[in-house]
Amino acid sequence: MVKLVYFAWVRERVGKPEESVDLPASVTTIADLIVWLAGRGEEYAYAFENGPLIRAAIDRTHVKHDASVAGAREIAFFPPMTGG
Repeated sequence: MVKLVYFAWVRERVGKPEESVDLPASVTTIADLIVWLAGRGEEYAYAFENGPLIRAAIDRTHVKHDASVAGAREIAFFPPMTGG
């Protein structure tokens, strides 16, 4: 079981701030997880429609989309961030 946490407009589009899920064996990376989430329903498809732009963190450490999700306790998703 892994805890998924959603921030900003990702949270708004999914419709919840967090959830705990059992990941299928086919989900081994953040990129796989984004694809799997996008297939879970209309709200997820909308939240992850620009998957490559979504940022992720595993156990509070920012990671790239090729990062392994094995052993993760918490995975957080953020929209792209801009500075200024």
